[in-house]
Amino acid sequence: MTDAQPRAVGSVSLKVTASDRGTEIARLRHEGSMRALFPRRDSQRITAVLVNTAGGVTGGDRFSVRVEAGEGADITITTQAAERAYRAQPGQTGRVDTVLTIGPNARLAWLPQETILFDGSSLERRLTVDLGAGASALIVEPLIFGRRAMNEGVSSARLSDRITLRRDGVPIYLDRICMEGDLVARMSRPATGQGAAATSTVLFAGEGAEARLAAARAILPETAGISLVRPGLLAARLLAEDGFDLRRALLPLIRLLADDDLPRPWMI
Repeated sequence: MTDAQPRAVGSVSLKVTASDRGTEIARLRHEGSMRALFPRRDSQRITAVLVNTAGGVTGGDRFSVRVEAGEGADITITTQAAERAYRAQPGQTGRVDTVLTIGPNARLAWLPQETILFDGSSLERRLTVDLGAGASALIVEPLIFGRRAMNEGVSSARLSDRITLRRDGVPIYLDRICMEGDLVARMSRPATGQGAAATSTVLFAGEGAEARLAAARAILPETAGISLVRPGLLAARLLAEDGFDLRRALLPLIRLLADDDLPRPWMI
């Protein structure tokens, strides 16, 4: 019988509101091995940087992030570095639960850096986004199946990744990725990844989505696609040979959809 291992637990709860001085922090609470840091602000927008002091996610870990943007607020959320899902003990799964609530006419950009899956990892993630009237959201979720430059494969792992977007309580986008076993072999199939070792989902919900479609298509490589899945909602999926190629395709798209440069941690 496998001995019980220490488990990492952490949470961040953050609320921002709009004022005459721009977006301000109204509430912040972090516990355990999750932290939120705030670099110096140089505009009306706040940037929050999430830090996992546990150094990664393994079986039995539990992390949660709750962010609320009040009416008219503007916030970008990123991570200090790429997240890592490490080998888990048999039958144990690491879980990450994120809920983003975006009030009327508020803007939120969810821009975590890549999540890297290591051999033997078991990860379950849920991302739920609730948008109010006139709110906009940019959602980016990059994923890497082992570090190809280090000759690391993912011959045995489990991933369950769910994204839910709702506007005024009504679902407008539902997506789930479930993979188990030899993920490299699964990604080698023509109908899944055709050999890709990196992928990303990108969503843009808000006014002006239709006007950005043509420009987004023009800068994407042949291994990516973007569609207007409904009025006011763009959805893109990118495939790449490795993390370097993924960033090369992803960064121009983020800049286009965000109308801004990337958070500083992405450039380090």
